[in-house]
Amino acid sequence: MVVIVLLASICALAIAFLVALLRAAHRRRALRPDTEAIALGAVTNFFDTLGIGSFAPTTAYLKLRGLVPDSFIPGTLNTGHALPTVVQALVFIHLVRVDPLLLAACILAAVGGAILGAPLVVRLPVRIVQAIVGVAMLIAAGLYAMANLDMLPAGGDALALRGPLLVVAVAVHFLLGALMAFGIGLYAPSLILLSLMGLNPAAAFPVMMGACAFLMPVTGMRFVRTERIDLRVVLGLAVGGIPAVLLAAYVVKSLPLATLRWGVVVVVLYAAALLLRAASRPTPSPTLASDAA
Repeated sequence: MVVIVLLASICALAIAFLVALLRAAHRRRALRPDTEAIALGAVTNFFDTLGIGSFAPTTAYLKLRGLVPDSFIPGTLNTGHALPTVVQALVFIHLVRVDPLLLAACILAAVGGAILGAPLVVRLPVRIVQAIVGVAMLIAAGLYAMANLDMLPAGGDALALRGPLLVVAVAVHFLLGALMAFGIGLYAPSLILLSLMGLNPAAAFPVMMGACAFLMPVTGMRFVRTERIDLRVVLGLAVGGIPAVLLAAYVVKSLPLATLRWGVVVVVLYAAALLLRAASRPTPSPTLASDAA
């Protein structure tokens, strides 16, 4: 029953988010998706479904290609990848068994954190956003390297957590939800945390995808009302990402990803260095005009 309610709630939230996104795009005359962003959304969400993650590669590409100003990156990630992540959640919550209490509690905690985090992002100075995203990318590069070196926890066989472990999992997902608003991906730290607690890694997928499927539309509806977003890029990521998720989940299912992860490490480290260098430079003006750096 809990799973059915969660699935129905995800669908309702996704529809509300889509309506808000299309209304904002129509109002700003940005209904035509960016072609380059469509390709980017397809590639990053395809590999996201297979376990690579989408935030760090997307951030690196946006930075290297200069598709959006640096301060637009958190909003672009949370809004552009929201609908593909919803599709991922619908697939994995339906296919993979996990304790409904753990699933619902972590989702609610992550959403609560995201609600608090999103307003902070749109008010922070550009340099602070650049610094936070830059540090997040360094962490992501480290996690990719650890995955390739088999240094991440293998996990256990449990499908549920109880007592203090459940409390810790919920508290950490609240923090991860807040960090998602800054463009810091939830997937890897959630998977590591739950695996360390003995949860079956496969069971962690519906938890982390379900959490993101709720919190990303919630934060996305806040971001689409701000000036720090390029809705053509956002629509492109969504249009390219949704069919790529279905292709990865139902057709491809698995690939040897170690070599790709090492490539992502290099690109992400370089983009992180650019962001941190930009954050260390004094900005000439506190206005949004300086976002073009």
